[in-house]
Amino acid sequence: MTAQLAYAQMQEIFRRFAAVEPHPKGELEHTNAFTLLVAVALSAQATDVGVNKATRALWPLADTPAKMLALGEEGLIEHIKSIGLYRNKAKNVIKLSQILVENYGGEVPSSRAALTSLPGVGRKTANVVLNMWWGHPAQAVDTHIFRVGNRTGLCPGRDVEAVERAIEDNVPVEWQRHAHHWLILHGRYICTARKPRCADCLIRDLCRFEEKTA
Repeated sequence: MTAQLAYAQMQEIFRRFAAVEPHPKGELEHTNAFTLLVAVALSAQATDVGVNKATRALWPLADTPAKMLALGEEGLIEHIKSIGLYRNKAKNVIKLSQILVENYGGEVPSSRAALTSLPGVGRKTANVVLNMWWGHPAQAVDTHIFRVGNRTGLCPGRDVEAVERAIEDNVPVEWQRHAHHWLILHGRYICTARKPRCADCLIRDLCRFEEKTA
């Protein structure tokens, strides 16, 4: 496993990320905490582009748990059937909407424990919502962050939870609010899985990846 980068190197890497994109944002379209929660749940094993395409017509109709319940499972399926695993996701969205209405007054809870108790909401989804909606420095580790963290030495770990801890333990606090967005975007557009664009990488000189491309 790649060795963890030193503190000074971490500072310089995130300084560069911030210089290029001071306020990175997630790419899932949403209008409130509920639509964000549903969008992230729908994005499992799907692309943000695909989810956005499906939800643009959905949010005007069902942007609250009550409206989602009124739309119903079959109505929801008609909007999201272009997304992978849409039937199971539709069931979970309807179930979580019911729980939000019955147990949380129709509001999305702001604790990780409460969020992960909802159907179809895992730790990564909860962390995205906590970070993007409430500004909590939660680290949502996806395949992009796992890859970037281990290739570069920014936050190496054998599994996603180890990478999450590595970010929390090693990334200087002032960068943690946006850390997971910078890492996701870097993995999505530069440090790609099959053909990383090392020639275009702004942290190439600090990265520990031994198989850099030209």
